[in-house]
Amino acid sequence: MDSSTVVWFRRDLRVTDHPALLEAAGRADRALGLFVLDPRLLEASGQPRVEFLHRCLRTLDEKLGGRLMIAVGDPVDVVPRVARSVGAESVHVSADFGPYGRERDEAVGEKVELVRVGSPYAVAPGRVLKNDGTPYRVFTPFSRAWREHGWRAPANTNKSTVDWMTPEKTERLPEGDGLPDVTRLWRTFRDERLPDYADHRDRPDLDRTSRFSAFLKWGVVHPRTLLADLGSDEGSKAFRNELAWREFYADVLWHNPSSARENLDKRFDRIHLDDDRERFAAWCEGRTGYPFVDAGMRQLLAEGWMHNRVRMVVASFLVKDLHLPWWWGARHFMRHLVDGDLASNQHNWQWAAGSGTDAAPYFRIFNPVTQGEKFDPDGTYVRRYVPELRDVKGKQVHRPTDPIVDHAHERQEALARFGAIK
Repeated sequence: MDSSTVVWFRRDLRVTDHPALLEAAGRADRALGLFVLDPRLLEASGQPRVEFLHRCLRTLDEKLGGRLMIAVGDPVDVVPRVARSVGAESVHVSADFGPYGRERDEAVGEKVELVRVGSPYAVAPGRVLKNDGTPYRVFTPFSRAWREHGWRAPANTNKSTVDWMTPEKTERLPEGDGLPDVTRLWRTFRDERLPDYADHRDRPDLDRTSRFSAFLKWGVVHPRTLLADLGSDEGSKAFRNELAWREFYADVLWHNPSSARENLDKRFDRIHLDDDRERFAAWCEGRTGYPFVDAGMRQLLAEGWMHNRVRMVVASFLVKDLHLPWWWGARHFMRHLVDGDLASNQHNWQWAAGSGTDAAPYFRIFNPVTQGEKFDPDGTYVRRYVPELRDVKGKQVHRPTDPIVDHAHERQEALARFGAIK
């Protein structure tokens, strides 16, 4: 009699470089591919991220020959029920290191054998520790230890690694497109943009980043696959460093799950914050009067994405010019970002607020005018997203137009508020 198992896809929506598929193939003759649309996660996701997830699932289903089972409900109930329906004694997954995922998997594991193999990271959170066994709180020493620790070579898997079962029934996704060929996109970036990535990655006007963050979020590609394709040139070093930031924040969240909602640095629980919803709305809608900030916020609303340099500037503006809570901004980002990732989003926001892992926590206050002049020197980015300024030439486009606050004054106010708690 044939044996069967379930491969429960989550943040690993691919068939290449997928260790859990190797384990499943070694444990059973056939496997049912399953994805569970979890209402708890969907409710916390904005429409751009849900639509991108649907595109990922359409592409995965195509790779599995139309045999991906999609179910809706609480995975704690759905996964064991599906496993029983196909006579599977085990369920294979890539490990989840997020606070909710860990709790959910413990509950599922009480009902069915849950075999965790691999993770969404090159190095699983919790593996990289200081010599005294404690976790890192600063990026630079973490990244050095992370590189020294290293990672395994990509797993040799494809759609034929597992003999996929055809589900008896499945939920239908809304009609729509799948994903472009991610391998081709990576090769284009590697060959055409990676060589000057170190010099141009901070320039939103040039659009020279990889835009792979959403693919990494859902595991359409594994970071280990990308790392294996990098060299020792400056562009590769810079890109490897960006992947290290992603792994660092996952590690910080692993060791401090409450930091998804609370200040990592508890001193900041005492800092005085404002409660100005009108100013927050102006920030959300790109109406601050600071063109570089407004361009970024309008790009977010239009595309579900924002250039990383601009993310830092708009975040600094919210918490240090408007003195509003970082979690307001983090929630707005998670609602609109197609690549919204809990660990990266929350801890990048805490870095900007000074309450997280930044080694110079509150003294780094971005000037939205000079940042625009430096990283958008011709004003191309601003004119792309702020149409009312398209007739303004050159750097002049970065001068504030009826600004809602005076940056110089608010910078001093921010420093004073930090001085009161340090």
